Amino acid sequence: MNFNATLIGQMVAFAVFVWFCSKFIWPHIIKVMEDRKTRIADGLAAAEKGMHDLELAGKRATEILREGKEQSQVLIAQAQKRHDEIVDEAKDNARIEGDRILGAARAEIDQERQQAKVELRHEVARLAVLGAEQILMREVNQAAHKEILDRISAGL
Repeated sequence: MNFNATLIGQMVAFAVFVWFCSKFIWPHIIKVMEDRKTRIADGLAAAEKGMHDLELAGKRATEILREGKEQSQVLIAQAQKRHDEIVDEAKDNARIEGDRILGAARAEIDQERQQAKVELRHEVARLAVLGAEQILMREVNQAAHKEILDRISAGL
């Protein structure tokens, strides 16, 4: 065998192999590499979008927490205001009830005082009659002298 012929044959076979690979295999390898490159780029874009969405979600969560705190402060202020109103209302009701009880007690005291005055007048009149009876040593007719006794007791 001739070394040159073998070398030329191998070169021709290599050229056919290169042509065959570049015509049929290389496009598939390039297509697979492009697809993989596209998937990697899409994955990186999705990861970047996910990071951006995570950042937005964190900001939104912070905003929601801030709004929740503001709403809770408003509710606490409203509850405190309602508490103060209830306390003031209870104080007013207690004051009104105390005034009513005090008025009723004063009316009862006045009524008892009037009743005591009437009883004292009758007792004084009875004592006056007894005293006059003792002085005169005779019996006084109460029915006959009732008008005089009533005038005397009214004067007392």
